[in-house]
Amino acid sequence: MILAWAFDALKLYFVVKAAGEGISCKLAVLLNWLRYFGCAITPMQSGGGPFQVYFLFKSGIPIGKGVAITLTSTLMTLFQLGFIVPVALFFQPELLQGRKLLQGVFSYVLVFVLVSWSIVVISLLRPRIIKKWAGGITLLLKRWGFLKPVKVLRIVRRINLEIDTYNRNFRIFFSSGMPLFVLGFLFSCLQMVAMFSILPCLIWSVGLEARFIEAFLAQALFLFILYFVPTPGASGVAEGGGAAIFSLLVPWNIAGVMAITWRFFTEYLSIAMGAIVAVRMLGWGMAEELLKSGEEGKGENSI
Repeated sequence: MILAWAFDALKLYFVVKAAGEGISCKLAVLLNWLRYFGCAITPMQSGGGPFQVYFLFKSGIPIGKGVAITLTSTLMTLFQLGFIVPVALFFQPELLQGRKLLQGVFSYVLVFVLVSWSIVVISLLRPRIIKKWAGGITLLLKRWGFLKPVKVLRIVRRINLEIDTYNRNFRIFFSSGMPLFVLGFLFSCLQMVAMFSILPCLIWSVGLEARFIEAFLAQALFLFILYFVPTPGASGVAEGGGAAIFSLLVPWNIAGVMAITWRFFTEYLSIAMGAIVAVRMLGWGMAEELLKSGEEGKGENSI
């Protein structure tokens, strides 16, 4: 888990460098812990992004760049999972066979991912369309009384400015920042290998034989599903679904314990560290206010 934290921090560090900005490795670690904390207490794991964007902004990085950096970091992980999951289902179709609930969740996740990737592609190739959508949403908020009329024009201008910054940042990723971007992607892959090595270690710790490749593929499929479960931090689905999938690797009577222990190392430790960092750096009042604002601006940040 310590290796996973280190590789995750290095991924963020080099993605920020690829965008022409800079943060310390210490801040990269703290930002990732804050992301875990934010994801754990909000539906669809949507709260982690606002934390990172906020602290990147406090470090002198524009909001548009912060959104692009945070989104790119997440898309790296989703791209890797999107590559591994078809392989997992091809070589281990029994992962979903006979599991109606997981099949339904997986179908929902697949549709959600396709829609999300379509929005990302549109935002890069046709940013004017995203600006029109953002403007329309702003006008709706004004009509519903959430925004004062005097603020509408200023908000629309700010959104357009940040969308332009977001697009310029992506162009930097694939031009002058490409070497650093590739380095960040490499550390993202290493972080995933370190994370997925935890389950085999847990299986070995109880004296059972661990099939590393099967455990790796099972975790990739499961993590892909958890990314888009609508409950805060994917709670409930994570423990129950983990027990169902891990029963293919260990006897059923310890699959539940294995799932909870796996969650403890891969999620709960990071969430606890993120909670400590949030309290020390923000205070409870500011953390709650930031999460509320992140939920209100969820549509803008997801762009």
